[in-house]
Amino acid sequence: MEQLTSQIALGLVSGALLVLLALGLNLIFGMLEFINFSHGALYMVGAYVAAYVLGAVGNFWIALILVPIIMAMIGAALERTLIRPMYPRNQVDALLLTFGLTYVIIEGVRMIAGSGGRSVAGPEELAFQVSLGFGRPLPAYLLFVVVVVGLVVLGLWLFLNRTNVGLIVRGGIRDHIMIRALGVRFDRYRIVVFAVGVAVAGLAGVLTGPITGVYPEMGADILILAFVVVVVGGMGSFWGSVVSGLLIGLIVAITTLYASIYAGIVPFLLMILVMTFRPRGLLGTT
Repeated sequence: MEQLTSQIALGLVSGALLVLLALGLNLIFGMLEFINFSHGALYMVGAYVAAYVLGAVGNFWIALILVPIIMAMIGAALERTLIRPMYPRNQVDALLLTFGLTYVIIEGVRMIAGSGGRSVAGPEELAFQVSLGFGRPLPAYLLFVVVVVGLVVLGLWLFLNRTNVGLIVRGGIRDHIMIRALGVRFDRYRIVVFAVGVAVAGLAGVLTGPITGVYPEMGADILILAFVVVVVGGMGSFWGSVVSGLLIGLIVAITTLYASIYAGIVPFLLMILVMTFRPRGLLGTT
């Protein structure tokens, strides 16, 4: 039971990081109808930027604030230069573009930072264990990650539901043709959505660095899982990504404890079941 409760806690942490990546993917796809296959590479770039910021200033908290801002600027630049010309074209072109961009980013990071990984130090203030009253004590940093993800989810929900920009974004997700017919210059909001999605991916990279370290290929495996989360939760469903991310994190963690050989395929089996019996996803409506 002690091992199970500890594994559940670890599953929530990994699931929370999946939630961040899936929310960025879902936001971009839901509004822009654009499959961003480079999302995992941008997540990796966020982790490397955090490592360089930490090396320069030696303060994790400054990196936590600066990196999402830097990644939002990178996302805005990509949307302006590479992504925007793809909107009138079909999704296959977009997929091929971002697929190629992924390898350009990875090789670019290798040329700048080398092929070897590097460790990233977490905040010294959280270098202690916390007892939850059940299971083994957990590093305080892991609990901090869950709290940060919860705050980001709340912030994104408030942005989408309580601001004028967010309401236009939600309207665009449902019917961007109608939004244009109402006289809204919808194109200017696309850059905001893409920048926010990339910033969230960068934040996930910052939070992951102290847990797994930083290396050029770190975005590849988690990107596939993030797509699984989006499909299982439902394309365009905000809470679908949240529920699906936590669910997959828990399922993988528990399977790892009792039958680790199957842990790698369980998320894909779940995706197959959902696509077979509920094609719109667990909470998808469109």
